[in-house]
This record gives sequence, structure tokens and C-alpha cells, in this order.
Amino acid sequence: MEVTISQFRKELFTLAEAALRGEAVTITYKGQKLRLKAEREGSIFDRVTPMKMMTDPEPGDEDLSLTSARLLAEMEKEWEEDWKDIGKE
Repeated sequence: MEVTISQFRKELFTLAEAALRGEAVTITYKGQKLRLKAEREGSIFDRVTPMKMMTDPEPGDEDLSLTSARLLAEMEKEWEEDWKDIGKE
């Protein structure tokens, strides 16, 4: 529905109720159009911005599963070296 600013002033509450029901209310003032629209309440999670995780690969990064496997192999090799003398007594 489209109204003038004078009509909007006279019917403020009626037009506000119409906007709350989801109707489009357009107000014309000095040749410009203003839109009255109800803001919908959403879940608190709708406002959450996603956090960049380390598991999200960057373009050009190598696959993390390969990196993890390589790091685990290096750690196992060092553990074996550190513990090789245990039990030889």
C-alpha cells in the first residue's frame, strides 16, 4: 500500500499494524519513497558470524590430512628413538 506523508500521519497506528502483518507500506514524502517494514526476530544464531577454523584450507595450502600423517610419522620416529634403550637392561 502506498500513502502520502499526511495520510501516514493520520493513520500511523493502522499502517504500523499493516506493516507488522507483513504488508508493504510505502510512504511518499517530497518525491522520495520510504518503506515501512517490520523487522523479523530471528534466532540468536542468525547473528553469529562463522569463525575461520584451522581445518578450513586456504587456497594453495596442502591437504591437512597429509600434513597430520607426516607429523605423526615424525613424532613416532622420535618416540622410538627416545625409548629404544628401555627394556634392554
